[in-house]
Amino acid sequence: MTPDICPQCGAVVPEHAKSCSECGSCKETGWSDNAQAGRLGIPEDSFDYEDYLKEEFGDESSRPKTSILWPVIAVVLVVLVILGFVW
Repeated sequence: MTPDICPQCGAVVPEHAKSCSECGSCKETGWSDNAQAGRLGIPEDSFDYEDYLKEEFGDESSRPKTSILWPVIAVVLVVLVILGFVW
């Protein structure tokens, strides 16, 4: 179905046009639901959140382990503060 207004450029599209006279968009390039969702950055129905997390943030096993680092830093800072008040 031809839209009244081109979703790509916003131009008015004639009723039975096969493409937009301004930008050339058609059902294959810009009027289909998938093309519209892709242009807007909306994930498809087949979007896999777990794959997205792995792609964006890497695998959990590849992340550095900092669980012991922060308590050690906290203890060192507390000792330095206490020593600062004593001297």
